[in-house]
Amino acid sequence: MKSFIRLTDYKKSELLKIFQIADSIEKYNGILKGKTVVMFFPASSIRTRVSFEKGIYLLGGQTILFDPATLDKKEDIRDVCGYLQNWADAVIVRHRDISLLEKMVGMMSIPVINAMTDVNHPCEMMSDLYTLSKIRPDYLKDQYLFVGADGNIGRAWKEAAGAFGFHFTQSSPRAYQIPGVSCNENLKEAIVGKDIICTDSIPSSMIDDFKDYQISKELMSMANENAVLNPCPPFYKGEEVTEDVINSDYFVGYEFKKSLLTIQQAILIYCLSKCMEQI
Repeated sequence: MKSFIRLTDYKKSELLKIFQIADSIEKYNGILKGKTVVMFFPASSIRTRVSFEKGIYLLGGQTILFDPATLDKKEDIRDVCGYLQNWADAVIVRHRDISLLEKMVGMMSIPVINAMTDVNHPCEMMSDLYTLSKIRPDYLKDQYLFVGADGNIGRAWKEAAGAFGFHFTQSSPRAYQIPGVSCNENLKEAIVGKDIICTDSIPSSMIDDFKDYQISKELMSMANENAVLNPCPPFYKGEEVTEDVINSDYFVGYEFKKSLLTIQQAILIYCLSKCMEQI
């Protein structure tokens, strides 16, 4: 395995190896010197793109950026990949359709990194869990609760739970349950006994349906002692979270996402190393 599409493609020990690389990232200075990483990101991407682009630069590599719509043109994706791998050493793709990324994996001898699809967000999950591992020694024994609708972030947490083996449940209206995940429609009951509370932004069409699922400081007090709130950005105060809970100690804080840079560097290093082992 040299590409990074789904966390469940990997053994837990392999994912923890990526954490180990992140722990000693200074050892890899200049490892991407002379290498080119082609990135496909929409203009709306901020955190993932900035952290990938800076991370590659710090490792000595070069990035070339395209809009993901470039992959949707008339030219056969096999032909695009056939030419692209002549010059690229890795490809990072944010695209709605994960099957397109899977096709690219099968058509290229270089790593393809999933920077978010409509069904998952593996780099984001790796970053969050890596940061949690630094502040919560028993992070894989913690009880995780996702409050939000079925979507790529909820499914990404489900995927992470499957890969790492932690306990994961959901709270949402019945119509928005994630397939295969235990869901309690009563948020006040669901939050009891939980350690890590995760949220996702609510589409405008669902706001009324989620009016009883807003995370507040008072609600967080019903969770376990030292519980933390980890809202997926962008989050919106007054919708999935309240102003008071973001201003409280429950919120993991903006620095929580600093690990995106290091983890994404580690993922690239791991995938490129695996690629080289197969040559």
